[in-house]
Amino acid sequence: MSEAQTTVDKRIDGKAVAAELRKEIAGKVKARTDKGLPAPGLAVVLVGEDPASKVYVGSKVKACEEVGFLSRNYRLEVDTSESELLALIDTLNADPEIHGILVQLPLPKQINVQSVIERIDPKKDVDGFHPYNLGRLAGKAPTLRPCTPYGCMRLLKAYGIEPMGKKAVIVGASNIVGRPVALELLMERATVTVCHSKTQDLPAELAQADIVIAAVGIPKFIKGEWLKEGAVVIDVGINRLDTGKLVGDVDFDAAYDRVSAITPVPGGVGPMTIACLLQNTLEACEAMEAQ
Repeated sequence: MSEAQTTVDKRIDGKAVAAELRKEIAGKVKARTDKGLPAPGLAVVLVGEDPASKVYVGSKVKACEEVGFLSRNYRLEVDTSESELLALIDTLNADPEIHGILVQLPLPKQINVQSVIERIDPKKDVDGFHPYNLGRLAGKAPTLRPCTPYGCMRLLKAYGIEPMGKKAVIVGASNIVGRPVALELLMERATVTVCHSKTQDLPAELAQADIVIAAVGIPKFIKGEWLKEGAVVIDVGINRLDTGKLVGDVDFDAAYDRVSAITPVPGGVGPMTIACLLQNTLEACEAMEAQ
């Protein structure tokens, strides 16, 4: 490798892209309020005391304040019943000041996650998890899109990475990332393979991938030598080691020499997820006014 090549920064800077998007959203919110229109309103509901969830919720509330949103934060006890949570969602569905509702996952075991997702008004489902919104995405007519997959696509676009005609391999088939990001990539006419725990030869699949989306939730699971030379890697994983260090699902140091671009952890996909949540809330607000 030449000296010129070694000085190229291959990191995809999610913090910078997210900051630009938040700045754009803040400008649109100010334009609205200057005209006497209401600021978009986001309600965030946290059930229990999960430490990671508390950090995420705090970040979302701070981001709302930064862009000028109305922010409401609901913290419920860990023993809250499903009926109590559904009643709160019904109240927020009917509240004209609230344009987006986010119930932080995971939820305590006594609450059925799917029942909660389906209770949220699809027009206020800024997480993009409601079957209506996922169906719109599958039908190539997206409305509110799942935030992390949407953030992945915006990162690719920001760096001029064109999925069309490329082979994309997704590692992880969750409803939150793997499945919806497959739909996003199909919309961009990539050739998409979704790998999961029953995939027989993951290294062989990754060896062919021009774009890799890692969303399996296992620290450093994907080895550098499994990756194709020049591949683009979007690492969705956020895993905390016993040392306290945050790492992704990809062995970053080993992958860095082989790939053409890669998201770091932290500072890659995470900031984009929150920025896309804000974008969805603004779009939900505008769509409700247009009705």
